[in-house]
Amino acid sequence: RRCARCVMNLAVIDTGVFVSGVFWRHEPRLCLKAWLLGIMTPVMTEEILAEYEVALERMKQEQHLTTDTAFWLNTLRTSALWVTPAPFQDQVCRDPNDNKFIEAALGERECYSIVASDRDLTVSEKPFGIDIYTPRQWLGTLTRTQRKRLRG
Repeated sequence: RRCARCVMNLAVIDTGVFVSGVFWRHEPRLCLKAWLLGIMTPVMTEEILAEYEVALERMKQEQHLTTDTAFWLNTLRTSALWVTPAPFQDQVCRDPNDNKFIEAALGERECYSIVASDRDLTVSEKPFGIDIYTPRQWLGTLTRTQRKRLRG
């Protein structure tokens, strides 16, 4: 059984937030920094990791970036909370490819947050009781002490 503080900070991170956080600054990077500082624990499935890998490589090639993506993926492999997704029958997201993020949150009974920049996800109205935050909104849920750690 996890402590209340840990449970509150379990979150699924959508691909757009993850990729933006790896390559650029601003709110997505602060979300990833929160993970690296132990403020948040990402909830992860094999399908989401595979999508991250493809998207990172595609962005790296398209933008001619030199960022070491292996660090991010390896750290994720060892520090995320790995779950078996809980599939559902009905389409919940406008884009059915985004259902995997909700299925991941449902795979961990105590995960109530998704951090997303994808409009197809952010317009969903609390599916299955899961809050879907933009990076800025999610950062706004942190305590003053947590936000100070991120900025420090």
